Amino acid sequence: MSNKQVRHGNPVPNDLESFWIPFTPNRAFKRAPRLIARAKDMHYYTSQGRAVLDGTAGLWCTNAGHNRDPIVAAIQAQAAELDYSPAFQFAHPKSFELASRVAALAPGDLNRVFFCNSGSEAVDTALKIALAYHHVRGEGSRTRLIGRERGYHGVGFGGISVGGIVANRKFFGTLLAGVDHLPATYNREQQAFTKGEPEWGAHLADELERIVALHDASTIAAVIVEPMAGSTGVLPPPKGYLARLRAICDKHGILLIFDEVITGFGRLGYAFAAERYGVLPDLITFAKGITSGAVPMGGVIARDGIYDAFMRGPEHVVELFHGYTYSAHPLACAAGIATLDLYRDEKLFERAKALEPRWADAAMTLKDLPDVLDIRTVGITAGIDLASRPGAPGLRAYEAMARAFHDEGLMVRNTGDTLALTPPLIVSEAQIGEIFEKLAQVIRAVG
Repeated sequence: MSNKQVRHGNPVPNDLESFWIPFTPNRAFKRAPRLIARAKDMHYYTSQGRAVLDGTAGLWCTNAGHNRDPIVAAIQAQAAELDYSPAFQFAHPKSFELASRVAALAPGDLNRVFFCNSGSEAVDTALKIALAYHHVRGEGSRTRLIGRERGYHGVGFGGISVGGIVANRKFFGTLLAGVDHLPATYNREQQAFTKGEPEWGAHLADELERIVALHDASTIAAVIVEPMAGSTGVLPPPKGYLARLRAICDKHGILLIFDEVITGFGRLGYAFAAERYGVLPDLITFAKGITSGAVPMGGVIARDGIYDAFMRGPEHVVELFHGYTYSAHPLACAAGIATLDLYRDEKLFERAKALEPRWADAAMTLKDLPDVLDIRTVGITAGIDLASRPGAPGLRAYEAMARAFHDEGLMVRNTGDTLALTPPLIVSEAQIGEIFEKLAQVIRAVG
């Protein structure tokens, strides 16, 4: 009898063989698994009941903390009332309520909300809206999309095409045609150990003028950037950089998309990073924090003029041929409304803004530890670059992540040889101290 038949006939709890884990070295994980059984507020708990302090808000998403009672209750009630309604040609009341709430949080005339189910879907949706917008306006030659080196925009073909992380791109063929990239904004020599936005680097936005000169503005549809590049290791924007991008896009009739899947819903002390930086994009993508990670959801917020450009022609004809079966899913909408209530009632965005100096100071206490090459902070995020092991790039940070979980009861993220910290916005000052004290122990141990 095969192993497969044995497993099928005799189910084994936590049999690790069948699940192909995403963005994870599967063989190493299955030798020493990091299994999580439950969560509450600031902590995860293993199957053995050991508490693990969440320094990552899950995957940058549980901004209101874990298993918050109002969100749980809203999901339970919605599941009992309406499990699903068609996303095309029909709708349910909570989809309109949540859209209104999101639009009210967004700056300027960003008033039109298109729902999907993840950040990757949100990016592909925003790119398609940008292309279609120019088409319906009679500028169908605008088909080029401009991303940025080290940018992360999810894992759809559109997202990895405009993204700039090599490992996410190199296995998947030629990707979308006609895509170009701005240079990354990070320069360790000029920016090392910066709290908040670095002084150096605004001029890098001017590279967009070079790209326009190469391709001609009449061929370029949109520029997409993360206000803060998160997944690559926390790269805050240089002071004035985003405003310069906005000005160049305006000059050439190019749409500007802010990917706020990570920065949305309080991570930088505001509902959206666009508000923090005083720059109004044409489209904003969001996900993660919209439901505090409780139910998958994402979306795009568009300015009124973009939406209005589609609202022409016969009224019975679909204006935008795009959407998902689970767009504005009832459970996700219920979770989203309850989550926005928590953010408002507990003033979590304001709390993050007030905690930012304390967070930055705590992060910088690691500055003189062995193998720490740089620390960057903005909002309630921190990126810590560790020196690579000779001949084994990424191994030191991987060992740090694993040791933090198993030995120190702390969850951190690793990407390359960078550790990223992004705890729920309910983190206390004492827990901030605990996070960095534990991480100091880990960094010394992997030296």
